[in-house]
Amino acid sequence: MDTAVTLIQLILGLAAIPALIRVISGPTLADRIIALDLILFLLAGGVAVHGARQGEEVFIAIVITVALVAFAGTVLVARFIEWRDVP
Repeated sequence: MDTAVTLIQLILGLAAIPALIRVISGPTLADRIIALDLILFLLAGGVAVHGARQGEEVFIAIVITVALVAFAGTVLVARFIEWRDVP
């Protein structure tokens, strides 16, 4: 189990690299926000995997909180972009 969990965490970490590149070089604000959203969800997945390894239920609350904050932030920025583009 430890080998599988370590492999999953490595894959999640490697998946964050292209998203981080998109955050740095994204041509638009929307690209950067979606990449940050992806990084937050990868972080939530990593915390969930770590929680499964530890066998503690407190990590479920952390995952739910991170997911809700990521979703709310994405919605708020999307509304801001929509408001800003209206003449």
